[in-house]
Amino acid sequence: MALHKDLPPLLALRAFEAVARHLSFIKAASELSVTQSALSHQVQKLEQHLGKPLFIRRTRAIDLTVDGQRYYDEIRPALDAIAAATLTQRVAPSTTVLRIGLLASFATLWLAPRLAGFLNRFPHIQVELVPAIQLANVAGAEVDLAIRYGKGDWPDVQATRLMSEVLMPVCSPSFKARHDSPLLMATSHRPFEWTDWSEHYHIDLASHPRVMLHDYNIVVEAAVAGQGIAMGRHRLIERRLKDGSLVPAFDWPPYHSDIGYWLIAPQGTAREAAQCFSQWLQEACRDA
Repeated sequence: MALHKDLPPLLALRAFEAVARHLSFIKAASELSVTQSALSHQVQKLEQHLGKPLFIRRTRAIDLTVDGQRYYDEIRPALDAIAAATLTQRVAPSTTVLRIGLLASFATLWLAPRLAGFLNRFPHIQVELVPAIQLANVAGAEVDLAIRYGKGDWPDVQATRLMSEVLMPVCSPSFKARHDSPLLMATSHRPFEWTDWSEHYHIDLASHPRVMLHDYNIVVEAAVAGQGIAMGRHRLIERRLKDGSLVPAFDWPPYHSDIGYWLIAPQGTAREAAQCFSQWLQEACRDA
């Protein structure tokens, strides 16, 4: 008799082991990175395969049935043995370095707080962030990938839109916007934010002096310190808006622009590490 004919669905077995160990669908689902619904479905699949319930389900707790406890005690050593055998046979992947060119502001205010998710999924890929005001040369292999802020019209590269930006002038709560209030701007080859916003609302900004700062991180900090009005990029200043350190400077509604964040790759087929990062980043942007 072939052994595999008596084996239960292996995904269901893995789900059962995690739920039995934690006695919690919530904790098991988090560990396996699946939804509680999917986990519950797998456990029910195993119960149907065995023809008996394995858990006693209460309103706010679960417990193993007598059969469930016996089954868990019997399969756990076998699963441990499989894991140990697999570990001894696995070849550790060599570390791959992936260089990502991007603005320091995007790295600090958006990417860095989320980067652990990628490193946990792909521990063999070492990400090196290369922040710079100048656009990193993807086509010339200066970096493997780049994340750019703009309208997607860069030549000789593949540009994939990640997410759009919502713009709104902001300032500190104590700063009162006046007709001659300074506009805080980040150094850019194409300062299109204020231009697009003023044209959309037909506002003449000629009376406002301009203060050019090296990076958008500095722009945000200067605005928080009450030094002028910054063009608020909602994706990057969400925390500042929530804690009240930045507020709308004018009574105009937020401007949903065609400016956004783009993933830039060289023409042709990307190497595996770049493909992994690209897929993860697009997922992270969809969930943002």
